[in-house]
Amino acid sequence: MTTAREIMTKGAECVTETDSLVDAARKMRDLDVGALPICGTDDRLKGMISDRDIAVKAVAEQIDLTQPVSTFAQGKPVTIGADDSVDEALRTMSKHKVRRLPVIDGDRLVGIVSQADVARSIDESKTGELVEAISSTS
Repeated sequence: MTTAREIMTKGAECVTETDSLVDAARKMRDLDVGALPICGTDDRLKGMISDRDIAVKAVAEQIDLTQPVSTFAQGKPVTIGADDSVDEALRTMSKHKVRRLPVIDGDRLVGIVSQADVARSIDESKTGELVEAISSTS
């Protein structure tokens, strides 16, 4: 059984819940990523923020970009356990329509499984099913 730990991108960098939206955007630019985990002062995952959140929810609505990213960390983030199967990761991503899935070991963030990680690691038909499930409007 292939696990989330085996296919994830390791060493995911966080923004802190007190970092501004501008800080998050700059970090995404510098790391060349489209989303970042939001971590608390206790190093626990508080949520995720994406470039789309910043562009569509903040810039388009003319929200003050010096606001903390915690503004966007609403509800419990969708995660997968590091030793859970890739099939479970696919089900979770499909069910919640997420393109990036934080990977947790105990209570600590250890990586992210992205659509690209899935595409590199499993057969094309399962990748296609995932993309279709995430992209569907129903």
